[in-house]
This record gives sequence, structure tokens and C-alpha cells, in this order.
Amino acid sequence: MSVELISILTAIVAVGVALAGVILASSRGLRQDMARLDVRISALESRQEARLNDLRGEIGELRERMAHEVSELRERMAKLEGLLEGLREAVTGRVAAG
Repeated sequence: MSVELISILTAIVAVGVALAGVILASSRGLRQDMARLDVRISALESRQEARLNDLRGEIGELRERMAHEVSELRERMAKLEGLLEGLREAVTGRVAAG
């Protein structure tokens, strides 16, 4: 083997080793970035789930309040209907059918 061939092969091996080092370092950096992103995504999902549970609770509370309000309104309407029937009876002097 000539000196020129040995120096060319040495240069090719050196470039290959350098490229392998760059690729491995880049790969390691990407894995670290992906791990950090995974942690951030998990934290965001946890916060999102907590907010969703809060919203579900608030919606449940609103449903309960609305049901209570509807119940109260029904009672008040029934009372008003009774008062109107009494007023009608007092004005007309007869009992309404029904």
C-alpha cells in the first residue's frame, strides 16, 4: 500500500468517525428534546383533565340549580293558577270546569 492510499483511507475513516459522532450527538439531543416534550404534554393533559372535571362539576351544579328553579317556578305558577281560579269564581260567581 502506498502512502497516498493509506492517507486517503485514514481521511475517509476520520470523516466517517466524525459523521458518526455528529449523528449520535444529534440523536441524543433529539431524544432529550422528545423526553422534555413528553413531560410537558403529560402536564398539559393533566391540567386539561382537571379543568374538564371542574367544568363537569360546574355543569352538574348548574343543572341542579336549574332543576330547583324550575320546581320553584312550577309551584309559583300553580299558586297563581289557584289565585286566578278564585278570582274568576269571585268575579263570575260560578266555579270553573276542570
